Amino acid sequence: MNKLELQKMAVEVRKGIVTGVHSAKSGHPGGSLSAADIFTYLFFEELNIDPKNPDKADRDRFVLSKGHTAPGYYAALANRGFFPVEDLTTLRHVGSYLQGHPDKKHIPGVDMSSGSLGQGISAAVGMALSAKLSNDDYRVYTLLGDGEIQEGQVWEAAMFANHRKLDNFVAIVDNNGLQIDGAVDDVCSPYPIDEKFKAFGFHVIGVDGHDFDALKAAFDEAKQTKGQPTAIIAKTVKGKGVSFMENQCSWHGTAPNDEQYAQAMEELEKAGESLCQK
Repeated sequence: MNKLELQKMAVEVRKGIVTGVHSAKSGHPGGSLSAADIFTYLFFEELNIDPKNPDKADRDRFVLSKGHTAPGYYAALANRGFFPVEDLTTLRHVGSYLQGHPDKKHIPGVDMSSGSLGQGISAAVGMALSAKLSNDDYRVYTLLGDGEIQEGQVWEAAMFANHRKLDNFVAIVDNNGLQIDGAVDDVCSPYPIDEKFKAFGFHVIGVDGHDFDALKAAFDEAKQTKGQPTAIIAKTVKGKGVSFMENQCSWHGTAPNDEQYAQAMEELEKAGESLCQK
C-alpha cells in the first residue's frame, strides 16, 4: 500500500474501533485509537501474513502486549480479511469470539492470548528465541503501552532479548502519555523510555506514530539491525482521530453513547472523504 492508501485504511480501522466499543457499551477506545496507525502499518504493510492461511509456519508473529486495546487489533484483522468486518459489532457480547482481550483459540490471526500487562512481551521474546533455535526467518513484533512498561516483567524480557541477541524481535511502545489513572509521568514515570531500552541493549528508534513515512523508515531500520533487538518508541495521541477523545484520560476505558458515537463516526467519515479528494 502507498501512504494515501494506508491513511484511508487507518480511518476504516478507527471506524471499526468506535463501532465495536459503542456496540459493546464497554472497552478501551483511547489506546486503540492512538495505535490505529501502527496496527494499520503492521497488518497492511509490514507483517508477512496470509488471511487465507492464518497459521502458516513462516508467518511473522504479533503479540498485543497491551491486550485491552483489542478493539484496534480486531479492526485491523477484520479489514485485512481474517474475519468479517461486520463481526466487530459483536465485541464483548456473550457468545462472541471477539472478547475484551485477544484469544488465540478462537480468533483467526491472533498468535497469543494477552491482557495481563507485562506478560505479552515475554511471550513474544519466547517466540523470537524459538525462531532462532529452529533457524526460521520469521520476525516477531509486540506492541506495549507506555503505562504497561511500568511493569517489572517487561524489563526482564528486554534483558533476555538482548542477552540472546534477538535481532528478529521488535518491541513497539505506544507512547500516548496517558494511562487509566492519569499521565504516565504522574503515576509512575517511565521516562526516559529511549534511554532505558538502550541501557537494556536495544537499538532504539524514536518515531511519530501517526506518520506512515516515519513508520516505514523505522521498521526498515529495524530489519537492517543485526545482533540486537529493536525498540520503536512511537509518540502518539491518545484517542487520535476523534476530537473529543484526543488527549483525554477519561477515554481510556469508556464507551461512547449514541450521540458521541454519531459525532465520532461523522468526524471519521469526513476524514475519509478528505483523503479521497487527494
